[in-house]
Amino acid sequence: MLQVNKRASEINREIVDFESNSSQSLASYVEIIRRQFPAMLAILSSCVILALLYLFTAAPEFTSTASMVIDTRKLQLFQQQSALGDIAIDSATVETQVEILKSENISLAVIRDLHLIEDPEFTGSGGGLLGAIAGAVIGVFSESRSLSEYELTRKALQRFEKNRTVKRLGQTYVMEIGFTSKDPGKAARVANAIADAYIVDQLEAKYQATRRASVWLQDRIKELRTQASAAQRAVVDFKTQNNIIDTGGRLMNEQQLAEVNSQLILAHASTAEAKARLDRINDILKQEIPDANVADALKNETIVKLRGQYVDMASKEAIWSAKYGPDHLAAVNLRKQMAEIKRNIVDELKRIQESYKSDYDIAITRGDSIKASLNNAVSESQLTNHAQVQLRELESSAQSYQAMYDNFLQRYMESVQQQSFPITEARVISPASKPLVKTYPKTLIILAAGLLGGLMLSFGAAMARELTDRVFRTTGQVEDTLGANCVAILPALGAATPSGPLGGKFGKKKDERSPDLLRYVIENPLSRFSEAVRSLKVAVDLNSTVRENRVLAITSALPNEGKSTLSTNLAQLMAHGGARVVLVDADLRNPSLSRALVPDTAVGLIEVIAQKASLQDVLVVDPITGLAILSAGATNKLLHTNEILASKAMQSVVDLLRSKYDYVVIDMPPMAPVVDVRVTSPFVDSYVFVVEWGKTNIDVVRHNLRSAPEIQDKLLGVVLNKADTRLLARYESYHGRYYYQKYYARYGYLE
Repeated sequence: MLQVNKRASEINREIVDFESNSSQSLASYVEIIRRQFPAMLAILSSCVILALLYLFTAAPEFTSTASMVIDTRKLQLFQQQSALGDIAIDSATVETQVEILKSENISLAVIRDLHLIEDPEFTGSGGGLLGAIAGAVIGVFSESRSLSEYELTRKALQRFEKNRTVKRLGQTYVMEIGFTSKDPGKAARVANAIADAYIVDQLEAKYQATRRASVWLQDRIKELRTQASAAQRAVVDFKTQNNIIDTGGRLMNEQQLAEVNSQLILAHASTAEAKARLDRINDILKQEIPDANVADALKNETIVKLRGQYVDMASKEAIWSAKYGPDHLAAVNLRKQMAEIKRNIVDELKRIQESYKSDYDIAITRGDSIKASLNNAVSESQLTNHAQVQLRELESSAQSYQAMYDNFLQRYMESVQQQSFPITEARVISPASKPLVKTYPKTLIILAAGLLGGLMLSFGAAMARELTDRVFRTTGQVEDTLGANCVAILPALGAATPSGPLGGKFGKKKDERSPDLLRYVIENPLSRFSEAVRSLKVAVDLNSTVRENRVLAITSALPNEGKSTLSTNLAQLMAHGGARVVLVDADLRNPSLSRALVPDTAVGLIEVIAQKASLQDVLVVDPITGLAILSAGATNKLLHTNEILASKAMQSVVDLLRSKYDYVVIDMPPMAPVVDVRVTSPFVDSYVFVVEWGKTNIDVVRHNLRSAPEIQDKLLGVVLNKADTRLLARYESYHGRYYYQKYYARYGYLE
C-alpha cells in the first residue's frame, strides 16, 4: 500500500513538472515573440507586400481539363483476338498510359499540330513583371541571336511540360489531362489536342504492331506451309515403301486380317456341320433297319419312294402272314421284295454318306487353307505394326504442322482485318472547355502563403536572433547564466559628456545641453538612472547586515562599459546622502577617472603606497557632496601594477580609509585585459560587476568570473549599464518607461 501511494505521488509530481515545463516553454516563446516583435512584424509585412506585389504583377493563368477513360469493353463488331493477344488492363497498365501521355512523343505531336513554336507564350520569357525582368537579365548576359528550330522546339517543349498535368483519378480507369495557359481558349485547345494525340498515337502504335505482326505471320505461314507439305509427303512415301494402304480409315492388312479371321470362323463352323452330318449318317447305317431321317434322306425322292414301297409291302406281308402264315409263298416273296428295297435304301444312304464325307473333307481342306492365309496375314500385320509406329510419328508431325499452319493463317486473316479497322481502348468522356475563372494565381492562397511564410520566416528569424544574441539583456539572463543577482539596470544617458574638474573648479558651468555623466545623480536626482544607482546602494546596505560591506570595488569585463561612471555616481549618491565616502581610482593602467575629475593632481594612490605623500595631502574633496577623491597618481611608468595592488602597503592604505570613511568605493580596472582585480580580494568586501547591456558577450563575462573564483565569492551583484529603455520594455516590461511614466510625470523628469 505504501508503495502504491509512493508511486501515485511520483506520478502526480511528474504530471505537475510536465505541466510546469509546458507552461514555461509557452511563456518563453511568448517572451521571444514580444522581444523580437518589431523584426517579426517587419519580416511579416515584407512577405505580405511581396505576395501582394506578385498578385498585381503576375499574369492570370487558366487551366482547362479533359477526362479520358481506358475502356475495357470493346464493340462486338471488333471483339476478336488480337494477333499479339489482348493484354488485361490493370492498375499498372493505367499508370503506364499516364506516363505515355506525359511522353515527349505526345508533347511534340501537339506542339507540331498547333504550331506552338510560333507562340510567344511558349518561346518567350514568360508573362508578368517577373518574366519581363528575367527576359531582360537573360538578354543582357546572352548574345543576341535568333534561335534555331530545334532550340525553339526544346524551349516550347519545356514550357509545355511545365504547364501540362496528367493524373489518374483515384483507382479508376479515368485519366485527367489539364493544361494551363494565359489564354483560356488556348488551354482548352491544347488539352483536347493532347487527348487526340494520345488516341492517334495508340491507333498508330496498334496499326504498326499489327502490320509488323502481319509481315511476320506471312513469312511464318510460308515456312509452315512448306513444312506441312514436306511432312505429308513423308507420310505418303512411308506408306508406299511399307505397302501400307488406308481404306476408310483402316489399313488394308488390318481389314484383310479381319476378313480372314471371319472366314476361318465360318470354315470351322462348316467343318463341324459336315462332320455332324457324316456322323449321323454313319449311325443310321449301323442300324438294322436304317432310319433315314436326315435332311438329305428326307428330301431324296428315291429313298422316299422306296420307303413308301417298303411300307406297303410290309403292310401286305403282315396281312398275308396273319392270313396264310409266314411261310406262305406270297409272304415270303413280299419279304424278299422288302429285303431288296431295304438294300436299295441302304445303297442310297451310302451314296449320301459318301457325299457327306466328301463335304467334310472339303471343309477340312478349306479350313486348313484359311488358317494358312490367317497365319500369313498375322505375319504381315506384325511387320506393318512395327512400321506403323514410325508412321504415327510422321502423321502426328504432319498434323501438328498443319494445325500450326491453319492457326497462323487464321491469325494472319485477323491481323489483315484489324489493319482495316484499328481500335483503341481509350476514349474521351469529357472534352476540355474554355474556363471562365482563372486558376492561378489564387489570391487567397497566395496571401495565405505569404502570411504563413512570413510568420514562419519571422519566427525563424526571431529564434535565430535569440540563439545568436549572446549578450545580456535581462535580469533573468544574468541570474541564470552567472548565478548572481542583477542589482540594477542603468539606462543609457544618451549623448552625455564627462564633467569638468572637481575642487574649486566645480563652480564652472558646462554647456546646459550636454548632461554630466559623472555628476548625473546630483544634477538629475529624480531620473531613472539615479533611481537605479539608489537600488545599488540599497543592495549594498542590505548586504551589510550579513557581512561587513564598506569597501566596494567596481569592475567590468571589458573597457568602456561604464564602471567609472557608476563608481563616481554611486560615491556621490552616498556622499550626498550624508555618509563619509572616499572614491579611489585603482585603475593604474588607465586612470581615466583621475583624468576626468582631478586632472591637475600630480600625486595620489601611488605616492601614498610608496610613502612619498600622506593621505590627507592627496585627497580632493567635492565641496557640493563632500565626496573625497583619491586619484591614481603618477602611473605612466608603472609596469607591475598588480604587484602594487597586492602589496601590504596597499592593504594598509585601504585599512586606513576603512577607519576614516563609511564607504570606500574603488574604481577597478577591467578583468579581461589585466589581472589587477584578482589580487584585491584580501581587502575588498564586495565587488560590483558592470556589464554593458546588449553589447558585452556572455561568454566573456562568464569566462572572467569563472577564472576568478575569489571575485565571484565576494560578488555583490551585476549591474547592466547603458540599457536602451525603449528596447528594454520588450525584454522586461516592468523595466520599461510605462511603469515610470505616471510617477515621474508629476516631477517633470520624463525620459
